Amino acid sequence: MATKKGNIYGLFPMVLFIIIYLGNGIITKDFKSMPVEVAFLLSGIVALCLNKQIKFQKKIDIFCKGGGNPNIILMCLIFILAGAFSQVSKDMNAVSSVVNFGLSIFPSRVLIAALFIISCFVSLSIGTSVGTIVALTPIAIGVSEQSGNPLGMCCAAVLGGAMFGDNLSIISDTTIVATKTQGCEMKDKFKVNFKMLIIPALMTVFMFYLMSKGNRSEEVVKIYEYNIIKMIPYILVLISALSGMNVFIVLILGIIISGGIGLYFNELTLEMLIQSISKGIQGTGKIVIIVIIVGGIIELVKLNGGIDYLIYIIKSKVNKKRDAELWIGILVLVIDICVGNNTIAVVSAGPIAKEISNEYKLEPKIIASILDTFSAGVQGILPYSNPMLAILGIATSLSAFDIIIFNYYSVFMIITTFIAIFIRNFTVNKSEFLENV
Repeated sequence: MATKKGNIYGLFPMVLFIIIYLGNGIITKDFKSMPVEVAFLLSGIVALCLNKQIKFQKKIDIFCKGGGNPNIILMCLIFILAGAFSQVSKDMNAVSSVVNFGLSIFPSRVLIAALFIISCFVSLSIGTSVGTIVALTPIAIGVSEQSGNPLGMCCAAVLGGAMFGDNLSIISDTTIVATKTQGCEMKDKFKVNFKMLIIPALMTVFMFYLMSKGNRSEEVVKIYEYNIIKMIPYILVLISALSGMNVFIVLILGIIISGGIGLYFNELTLEMLIQSISKGIQGTGKIVIIVIIVGGIIELVKLNGGIDYLIYIIKSKVNKKRDAELWIGILVLVIDICVGNNTIAVVSAGPIAKEISNEYKLEPKIIASILDTFSAGVQGILPYSNPMLAILGIATSLSAFDIIIFNYYSVFMIITTFIAIFIRNFTVNKSEFLENV
């Protein structure tokens, strides 16, 4: 199948966004001075003004189609439910109980590493990084306040763990797309991924242990108050997720149980519960708006040949079998940087990766793993990715770079994957050399 050449000008809206958002942040040294939603809105307006050959109303329709994509709406619904669950749990003091319980059994230095591991298990179970982040970020905030560790580090532990599970979970959108486009079994892709990611995960645990503040020897032992019953919503969410329950059902049960416990302990009245749910939903408004705008922009970028241009250029660089895996990784990484969404990146890169895979006789399970790993890895270090926006929507005092500097896992997973590709290529080349001697 021939690859469309596309048009470089189709990428202009995303390039403009990067110039407006990142450029402004670098110049002013304040990434909050340019709200990300304003930068995307300006980029969206420019995208609508491109391609004079298509009627403006038609472009509006296409923009709306992109913003109303099922994956986008699904993400928005998860945002809304997770926001409501997070707020109700917080208002009935579930978060403080979880944090205090953790502080009671773990020293400060171990607690952040434990938070990373918990995030890994939750996201692995529910298959969504955003749901994991919205549920655990309030706990990260509490851990930071109680232990004295930087809030950015605590949130990075949640973000890194969320990307670990999102990359490996068999119910994750990216896993489903990666395996379907490459024609391999999920279990086979999981095995390849796990072998690559277990080392970065262990390295991350060690780094959080090394960088976290320990309890001072002269510090007076403090008794932290907690209520096991108030921790039930989070325990329920974890167990339900591990059992493979649908993320919507998990979050709805979480809201019901949290509300019920709050009413039982008189932490909430019925009116307060309703207001708490409302506040949680309203708190996700900014994120929902951004996701819808980005979905519309991406559809117009596709229409104008921007994604096709990226695919064409990178495919033209592949001329040897040993290069193919590396360039497929670069392909999905570049698209992900441009669109800020790992699912869209894998959807866009998947078909062309399959074409390259067939041409150079690559293993589908390895290509599926490369697609998913690179797309997940870059999400953790993009200031405008959906997982990052989810954290910033809750930890409002932080900038993206306060988190990025502590996100060891995303950096380790990208480096490890590159190393794995080079080692694999070296092994393959050595075998071919010996066969030809």
